[in-house]
Amino acid sequence: MTAGTPSPLEQEALWKGPAGHAWVDTREVLEQLFKPFEDLLVEAVRASGARRVLDVGCGTGSTTLAVARHLGSTGQCVGLDVSTPMLAVAREQAEAQHVAARFIEANAETHAFEPASFDLVMSRFGVMFFDDPVRAFTNLRRAATRDARLCCIAWRSPEENPFMTTAEKAATPFLTNIPPRLPDAPGQFAFADPNRVQRILEQSGWTDITLRAIDVPCTMPARSLARYVTRLGPVGRVIQELDEQARAKLVDTLLAAFSPFVHGDEVRLTAACWRIEARAPTVAT
Repeated sequence: MTAGTPSPLEQEALWKGPAGHAWVDTREVLEQLFKPFEDLLVEAVRASGARRVLDVGCGTGSTTLAVARHLGSTGQCVGLDVSTPMLAVAREQAEAQHVAARFIEANAETHAFEPASFDLVMSRFGVMFFDDPVRAFTNLRRAATRDARLCCIAWRSPEENPFMTTAEKAATPFLTNIPPRLPDAPGQFAFADPNRVQRILEQSGWTDITLRAIDVPCTMPARSLARYVTRLGPVGRVIQELDEQARAKLVDTLLAAFSPFVHGDEVRLTAACWRIEARAPTVAT
C-alpha cells in the first residue's frame, strides 16, 4: 500500500460514509454533468443487443435506471456498488420511477456472481476504484456470458482534465492535508495509462480490447459550482475541517480559480476520457 493511498477497507468506508453522502447530496448536479455518458452507455447497450446488463459502480443509479428503461420488460439491468447511502437513493429512484432495476451492495472483486449471467458489463467512472483491478475484471468476466461485451468509461490523465484538478491546485496554499493523487493508485485517474488498462484486461481474460479517447462536453448550472467544489473530490473531503471564516475565504479563492469554466449561468468543461471496450472469450477459460 503506497503512502497516502487508502487501504481497501478505508476506501470502502469512504464510499459508505463521507464520499457516498457527498455524492448523494450533489446527485442532481452530477447526473446533469455526466448525462452525456449515460446516453453513451444506453446507446452501447442498444447497439449490442444485450438483454442482461450489469452496471458496475452504479452509485445513485441513474445509468442503471436509464438502461433498465431502455430494456423494458424484455431485459434486466442490475446495479452494483459498495456505497450504502448511494444505493438507498438508487432504490428509492427505481421505486419512484416504476423502473424494474435491481441493486446489489457488494464489491466487484469478491461478489459471488452467478456465472455467465450478463451479456454486457458496463461502468461510468466506477472501475478506477478497484483495489485489485485484475481480480475485479476476472470476477466480472466470470459473471459474463461467452462473447459478452464490456463497455466502461474512465478518465484519462489529470493534465487532460484541468477542471478536475483546479480545486486542489487553488487550495494548496490553504490546505496541507489534501490527499495526493498517486499514479496507478485506486482513484479518479487510475486508468489514465492506456497500456496499464490493456495489461489489466488481458490478464483478466478479456479479448478484443480497445481504448478510444473521447472528449465529451459537459455542463452544469453556475449556481451549483460552489456546492460541487466544496463537497466533492480531495478538497471536498478536507474543507469541512476549516472554521467558518477560513472556509469562506477558501471558497472565494476556489470560485475565482474556476472562472475560466464559467460562461454566464453555465459551467462548461470537456471531459477527457477513455471508452474502454472488450469481449469475453467465446470459450470458457
